[in-house]
Amino acid sequence: MKISNETKIGSLTAIAIVLLILGFNFLKGKTFFGKSHTLFAKYTNVQGLAPSNPVVINGLQVGTVYSITTDKNMKEILVNMNLTKDVNIPVNSVAIIKPSLLGITSVEITLGDAKTYIPMNDTIPTKPSSGVFTDVLSKVDPVLYQVTKAVTSIDSIMMSVNRILDPNAKNNISAMLANLNTTTANLTVASASLTSLLNTQTGALAGTLNNLNSFTTTLDKNSGKITSVLGNLDKTAANLSNLDLQKTLSTLEATITDLKTTIGKFDKKDGTIGLLLNDTRLYNNLTATTNKLNLLIDDLKTNPKRYVNISVFGKKNTAPGLLVPLPDTVNAPYLPK
Repeated sequence: MKISNETKIGSLTAIAIVLLILGFNFLKGKTFFGKSHTLFAKYTNVQGLAPSNPVVINGLQVGTVYSITTDKNMKEILVNMNLTKDVNIPVNSVAIIKPSLLGITSVEITLGDAKTYIPMNDTIPTKPSSGVFTDVLSKVDPVLYQVTKAVTSIDSIMMSVNRILDPNAKNNISAMLANLNTTTANLTVASASLTSLLNTQTGALAGTLNNLNSFTTTLDKNSGKITSVLGNLDKTAANLSNLDLQKTLSTLEATITDLKTTIGKFDKKDGTIGLLLNDTRLYNNLTATTNKLNLLIDDLKTNPKRYVNISVFGKKNTAPGLLVPLPDTVNAPYLPK
């Protein structure tokens, strides 16, 4: 079978295209016959990093940069790294972009000491690079490098202080200093007052101490009287302790019991006092007697001839007696019929 020239040219062209694609991906760091995995890192500045740039751990290249993507705002740049070596990267490791004086920028991974590792297709923490000049300076003149770091830190601190000390903050500091000045003046006045108080001749404390000294002197002069008073108190306490207090309390308790018994009989109807207090018949009888007595007196005032007849020629009064009291005794306590 004879193959035409067109078929040969087409086959060679297809093979060339495939080889070109494979070679391009190989130059970018993608392998086809070995194991590899992807790792991502996010930066705000890649410092000239480009695809196919090396990824280094401890000076050994373990992969290459496969792609670099970002959004329209350019706030965050995503670096896709293809690791061709099977390495364990702790989760507290960081990826730092390291520019080179030769123009080849690399990603250097500084390994951490954690016991867990970053899985495949995950993101590694990043840290901004200090720059080529700083690295060279740290190796050439370490002292000057430390001074530069100190100056940079001081500059950052001063910028922070300037941001904090806005006009309002400055006014507040001025007011605080004015208050501190006033407080100092008040402390001066208070110190003078305290000095006057503690003056051994004219101070109030000296007068108080003199009074206390006089009081203690008086106590010392009257110590005999105080001893006598205390002795009398001691004798009084001894006399009180000699009293038969238990016997007195027992007698008082018996008296209270008898009094409770006597008062209890007032509520019963089996005695004279109980009957007088609780039986209403005595009250009713007294009320009825008073009613009849009032009616008799009113009748005697109205019809005296019915009871005393001193007239020789007069007739005997045969008028009936009163059945109701006179108006002057209408409020007397009569029993209802």
